[in-house]
Order: sequence, then C-alpha cells, then structure tokens
Amino acid sequence: MFFGLTIEKLLLIGVIAALIIGPERLPKYAESLARLTKRARETMQGAKTRMRDEMGPEFDEVDWRKLDPRQYDPRRIIREALLDDTPTATMRAAGAAALATQAATDKPAFVAGETPPFDDEAT
Repeated sequence: MFFGLTIEKLLLIGVIAALIIGPERLPKYAESLARLTKRARETMQGAKTRMRDEMGPEFDEVDWRKLDPRQYDPRRIIREALLDDTPTATMRAAGAAALATQAATDKPAFVAGETPPFDDEAT
C-alpha cells in the first residue's frame, strides 16, 4: 500500500474517523469522499488521455515499468558494475597500451619483488 498503510491501519483510521465525525455527519462526509474520489479518477483519466494525444501512437509502445524510479537502486547498480566481468573499452585500451609498452621495451611490466607504480593523487 501507499506510505506503509495496510488494510488494518486503514480500517482503524476509518473506525476512529466514524467515531469522531458521528452518525449525523457521516453520510455527508462519505458523499464528499465519493465526489473527491470520482473527481480524482476523472482528472487522472484526462491526464492519461491528454498524454496519449500528445505522444501519439508511441504512448502504447512505451514500457512504463522500465521507467519506474523505484527500480533504480544505486547499491545494486554499483554491485552489478563491480561484479561485471566484461571489460570496458577503457580497460581494453589500457591493456593494449600496457602490452605495447611491454613489447617496445621488451621488459615485463612488473618484475617480482619490484613495487608497482603508485599515484598519490588517485587515492
């Protein structure tokens, strides 16, 4: 449900509201709530119709579930990127440059016991 409201909580709110409002005014408030709900439904339907008219035939082709912002969890995106085994273009270019340097100097990139280069500004 919305905002963490469950059916039980909504029923409890309804019972408390009925007790506070009282039996004399309850039908009037129920009618007002029905009108508000109907007006909100008409507004949403009008917005959907207007959007369909403005977007044209592409409106029905859009997968709206893919655009749901709730599916974008930054932790999941970073985890997947870190665990992704496919090399990116930058990694391939760096590997190619290292191989070219190694081939040009005919010396291995790292020798056992030698400390690798360290960039103080990178950390």
